[in-house]
Amino acid sequence: MIKLTLKDGSVREIESQMPAYEIVKSIGMGLYKAACCVKINDEVRDLRTVIDSDCEFEVLTFDSKSGAETFRHTAAHLMAQAVKNLYPEAKLARGPATETGFYYDFEVAKPFSPDDLTKIEAEMKKLAKEGYELERFELDADEALKLMEERNEDYKIELIHKHDNLGEALSFYKQGDFVDLCAGPHLMSVSPVKAVKLLSCTGAYWGKAEDGKQLSRIYGTAFPKASMLDAYLKQMEEARLRDHNKLGRELEYFTTVDYIGQGLPVLLPKGARVVQLLQRWVEDVEQEHGCQLTKTPLFAKSDLYKISGHWDHYLDGMFILGDPYDEEKECFALRPMTCPFQYQVFLNRQRSYRDLPMRLTETSTLFRNEDSGEMHGLIRVRQFTISEGHYILRPDQLEEEFKGCLDLAKYMLDTVGLLDDCTFRFSQWNPENPDNKYEGTPEQWEAAQAAMKKILDDLNVDYEIGIDEAAFYGPKLDIQYRNVYGKEDTLVTIQIDMLLAERFGMYYIDKDGQKKLPYIIHRTSLGCYERTLAYMIEHFAGVMPLWLAPEQVRVLPITPEQNDYAQSIANKLKSYGMRVTVDDRDSNIGPKIKNSRLERIPYMLIVGEKEASANTVTVRSRKEGEIPQMPLDDLVSKLVEEISTKAK
Repeated sequence: MIKLTLKDGSVREIESQMPAYEIVKSIGMGLYKAACCVKINDEVRDLRTVIDSDCEFEVLTFDSKSGAETFRHTAAHLMAQAVKNLYPEAKLARGPATETGFYYDFEVAKPFSPDDLTKIEAEMKKLAKEGYELERFELDADEALKLMEERNEDYKIELIHKHDNLGEALSFYKQGDFVDLCAGPHLMSVSPVKAVKLLSCTGAYWGKAEDGKQLSRIYGTAFPKASMLDAYLKQMEEARLRDHNKLGRELEYFTTVDYIGQGLPVLLPKGARVVQLLQRWVEDVEQEHGCQLTKTPLFAKSDLYKISGHWDHYLDGMFILGDPYDEEKECFALRPMTCPFQYQVFLNRQRSYRDLPMRLTETSTLFRNEDSGEMHGLIRVRQFTISEGHYILRPDQLEEEFKGCLDLAKYMLDTVGLLDDCTFRFSQWNPENPDNKYEGTPEQWEAAQAAMKKILDDLNVDYEIGIDEAAFYGPKLDIQYRNVYGKEDTLVTIQIDMLLAERFGMYYIDKDGQKKLPYIIHRTSLGCYERTLAYMIEHFAGVMPLWLAPEQVRVLPITPEQNDYAQSIANKLKSYGMRVTVDDRDSNIGPKIKNSRLERIPYMLIVGEKEASANTVTVRSRKEGEIPQMPLDDLVSKLVEEISTKAK
């Protein structure tokens, strides 16, 4: 008996040993054309691979995450087929789905141009109309090598060599004359890929930038319906207007300079002011929550990182000062995280169970050697500042302290206006990771993950599971956020660590007089300040909440005769700690208002002869529009309340 769950949640029971795609087709061609893949026991599978007389599976369509990925993965193959048709000498590299579309990397004699994209897109639409079926087949490594050598596909040959000692069959997909090495899953046919748009072409690397071969990458997106594509493109146009990488530069929050380096932004006065306000607030709130502030070095000898395990598991992501392989000379590295430094506070003297929990926090400047292709404005950088903390605690304190970390993070993200758009990911280890990424035994990992699962379930956290996303020393809860283009990054993380205390000999004396190892929670409260600033610029379209606005109020005298009155207003507001300027240029009021609007000033105070004689102001608010004349004291009360309540 096969149980088939449809996308409306209904269940069909069918007596059959047919492949899944035949069963779906028997229910109706509409479902068959919409089906992207199936899910069995949380594993996403190709419809072609499911042939079982006793199983339960769920049909996934485009409106599911896995279904959309399968759809767009097929679109990537369709694009590769179109490229091979138009440019037969192009060599295939890789072509995955992304969160909002797909890309494919090629080796070509000349980089693609926008005109090339127009031709490729037209060819894709033509091929989709021809409706090629995708045929899946498997070959052993020798047969696979022979096929790819015949087709002169050097990059596929390199990938095959990574598997030739594993004794595994390799899967391929064929549509017409086009063949690609691929694990799948894919649609049954290219015909559902009706609405495609190729968005851009850039350079990419096969391997690391410093030694990898340069390729040409084409980005695109695809939908089952033209109306869905139109809506997406409209959304992307709005995204471009909010993109912090564009808007943040225009509003002079930050800049980058080629001869300083990629991923090393310069915060201009506006951006520096917002980060300063955030840091002061975060440190004050953390102090109220029983945290102790530390200040530790920005770099250390390799000895420290060898104890912590970062030297073995994170070396490629670190900036090294010296030769890491010369054992006769001291080698240093800039810190990629603060944990091994903060542990020295605990180790400064013998600790008792009465000292725990010890909540250590720091406004930490960190350095990570991100790949050049990952750099993006303030979201992905190589030097950044983070609200980092490490809670050292007894095992019986774990759940309460974890809850405190989560409550603190949610409070801070809510205060800056980002919480409603956050999602939660329970990041777990992958015991089969081929790169030996993780420390500890399976038993230790199972214990840590079981503890975190219980906590998250007790707190009713709605989370997705991310396999192979854990830190090398423990599982974590990642609070995720998407930029305006839909790219997801981690904003805040809370990690359970049952391993590193032993590496550093971090024992405490328990009630029974015995030495015991503590648990450690690695956490951020607001996360990376640069990334938070980027997301706030996008979320608020550059109009910061009043309490964080680098310039909160601008006073605009209509004529020079009101300059003294305008300055007296500014002085009064400044006496309440507000950030105020006066535009006293000898200019018409229209351009002054326009400039203030373009600079996203939250409040404009327009003062003319009438306002000066009555000791009033006319107010223009970015949120409320024009407000009738009001006494100056009433305005002060209004602004003070908005700032003190941190209104969004």
